[in-house]
Amino acid sequence: MKARVKLVDGMMFVGESGSGHAVVMDGAPEYGGRNLGIRPMEMLLIGLGGCTAFDVVQILRKGREDVTDCDVEVSGERAETGPKVFTSIHIEYRVKGRNLASAKVERAIELSKEKYCSASIMLGAVAKITHNWTVVEDAA
Repeated sequence: MKARVKLVDGMMFVGESGSGHAVVMDGAPEYGGRNLGIRPMEMLLIGLGGCTAFDVVQILRKGREDVTDCDVEVSGERAETGPKVFTSIHIEYRVKGRNLASAKVERAIELSKEKYCSASIMLGAVAKITHNWTVVEDAA
């Protein structure tokens, strides 16, 4: 797996993945940025959210659960002084589907946290990660 990050202007960078996808990152104005892109540390939270959401949906679908939506909100607290690592992270899952088994949703989240989500396991080495979840019935 590879990635490339290139300075564009001021404190704006374009990150390109090895698979050819790109994202703009920029700093806050007080750091010379123009606030035209996502912050690099926000990217870590998004990556964590995407990694665990992917796991949870995949595990549930392999278990023949009828998942129709998955919304994950990730919030993090950082250390006051540098390096300003994440000290705590909270993940809130909202899984929507038809006749979802709550126990299976809980188990999928635990498997993601403990076994499959590389981002969660890596960030969990320095930050306390907590989570909660809600199952929503899809009436459609």
